[in-house]
Order: sequence, then C-alpha cells, then structure tokens
Amino acid sequence: MKQFFAFVKKEFFHIWRDKRTLFILLGMPITQIIIFGFALTNEVKNSKMAILDFSKDAASSQLVQKMSVSKYFDATTVLTNYQEVLPVFKKGKIKMILVIPQHFANDLQHGNQAHIQLICDGSDPNVANTLSTYASAIIKDFQTAIVKEQKLPYRIETDIRMMYNPELKGAYSFVPGVMALILMLTSAMMTSIAIVKEKEMGTMEIILVSPLRPFSVVIAKAIPYMILSMVNVATILLLSVYVLDVPIRGSLLLLLSEGLLFTITSLALGLLISSITDSQQVAMLISLMGLFLPTTVLSGYMFPIENMPLPLQVMSNLVPAKWFYSIVKTIMIKGLGLSYVWKETLILIGMTVFLFGLSIKKFKTRLS
Repeated sequence: MKQFFAFVKKEFFHIWRDKRTLFILLGMPITQIIIFGFALTNEVKNSKMAILDFSKDAASSQLVQKMSVSKYFDATTVLTNYQEVLPVFKKGKIKMILVIPQHFANDLQHGNQAHIQLICDGSDPNVANTLSTYASAIIKDFQTAIVKEQKLPYRIETDIRMMYNPELKGAYSFVPGVMALILMLTSAMMTSIAIVKEKEMGTMEIILVSPLRPFSVVIAKAIPYMILSMVNVATILLLSVYVLDVPIRGSLLLLLSEGLLFTITSLALGLLISSITDSQQVAMLISLMGLFLPTTVLSGYMFPIENMPLPLQVMSNLVPAKWFYSIVKTIMIKGLGLSYVWKETLILIGMTVFLFGLSIKKFKTRLS
C-alpha cells in the first residue's frame, strides 16, 4: 500500500509541474460557468403534456383537441385532480400541464371570459418558456376562432406557473450541463493522455516492472484526476450557489456521490481510450471527437433529445453524460432523492463496470 501511494504522489507531482494542464483542469470550470451565462433557446416539438380538465364540456374539448393536433404538444396523460400534478412532474416525463377550470364554456358564454392555467416544469427554463409561449399562442388562436363565431367579445386569460424555476433562470439549465461536460473532459481526456504519455515516452514498461500489479499502477495514475475532478465539482457548486443563485434543493451528499460515480465512469472511459491508443495526439482526438461532441449534443444539455431522429435518440442512451445530466437536474433543481434517480444511477454503475472490465482486458492484451 505504501508503494501504491508513492505512485499516486508521483502522479500529483507530474500534474503540478505541468502548469498548462493544471490550468486546464482547474480553470476550465470557472471559465465555462462565466461563458455560459445563459443557455441557448431551441425550438421544442412533440413535448409530452398532461390535461387536467375540470369542465369537460364542448369548449374545453375543442381547446384540448387544438393543443393535441399541434406539432408542439403530445397530450399523453389525463389527470383528475391537483394532487396528481406534483407526482407527474417528479417522474420527469411531462413538461407541461393544461388546467381547465370548471364551467369553462359557461364562463365564456355568460361572463365573456375564462381562465386557463399552464403549469410548466421550470427545471429547464428554456423549454418551459418556449412551451408556455407556444401554448399561449394556440389559446389565442382558439379565442380568435370563437370571437368570429360569436357577437360577444369573449376573452380567455392564461395563468402561467413555472414549477422549480419561477424566474426561468438559464443557469438552472446550463449548470448541470457544464458539470457533466467538465467532469467528462477532465476525467476521461486527461487520464487517457497521462497514461498514453508513459507509453509514448517508453516508461510504461519500466513502471510495470515495479512490485505493483499493472492494474494498481493504472488506478494510481487515475486517482489524482478523480480528486481534481471532485475539486471541480465543488467549484462549480460554489459558483452556482453564491454567484448564479442556483440553489441545491436536494441532498448535497447524494449530489456529491453521484458526481463521484460519474467521475469514476469518465475515468474508466479514459482508461479504455488509453488502452487502445499509442500516442497523445490520437488519444486527444478520440477524446474530443468521441466525448466532447456527444456530451454537448446528445446529453439533452443544449438540444432537446425528443426533437432528434429516432436513431440519435437511441444513441443518446449510450452517452453517460445524458444520465448524469438528468440526475443533477433531479437532485439539484427539483430537490428529489435517490428514489427518483435510482434507474439512472444503476445505468451509470453498469457502464462503469463494463468500461473498467473492457479497459483491463485491452490493457493486458496490449502490454503482455
């Protein structure tokens, strides 16, 4: 064990001497948080919507039908009372709920006005804001159609309520995404480059003749990057809370544990890359092309996955950042516990075991 910690200490010294790498590892989170001051706004289509219709008359049915036939909404769930609203949002499938009060048609005919409530999932502010805008436009068109048929100037007032993020701050969306991106790059790319560097310089064979087993040597080289990645997690969370006013509503311990799990998954991916490459340039190219683009495009961070073609939606399930992004939003923004992220957690654990097993097999094959 003393020799193992000596290898870990040696790797820390290597990182400390390389000031450029150290700047990338510790400066990237701060830079990303500052640059991504607000997230991009994208068109949203086929978002799952729930209907809570207390009126159930001809006018409410027409409005629901008009919402359902639009390309923006897919009414998949029908609710019966307000008690079902929060459990539906906790499942993470429904993005918006259309609430139609009692006597909707009667209020239109006799009072010349009626109220509509839109309850949106504000954990993703851009999607929530976009969906509420689409829904308001559809309701306005419905109102215009009624006015053409009637002599009285009917009016429908829309009451919009944002769950989890009432102010629709963009930071609520990009903080989980930046965390996934930073951990993936610092853990996977830097680990793969560090190990390939030993191969490229011809020192890996020298290290492997030490009393430690090859697997222990590789783990010793990965531990410093795991510690630095957790420092990055702490930095991102501190900046999020005290600079961007993004609260941590869920368990901080659970959030840090999930961050550690994703870091280990990324380290395993970096070990796999290092085992199949022989130069730092190739390792960096594979890391950038194979990790950076899927993390930003297929994780749901910048572009809604439901808008993508079916093959890309299937491919997104293979991206670890997708599951971690969902976990961070659920814990940090929605304030939910392990019972709502156990599926994503098990998927990350399965990916970690698979990647470590494959890395060890490839590593032994190439160095034997």
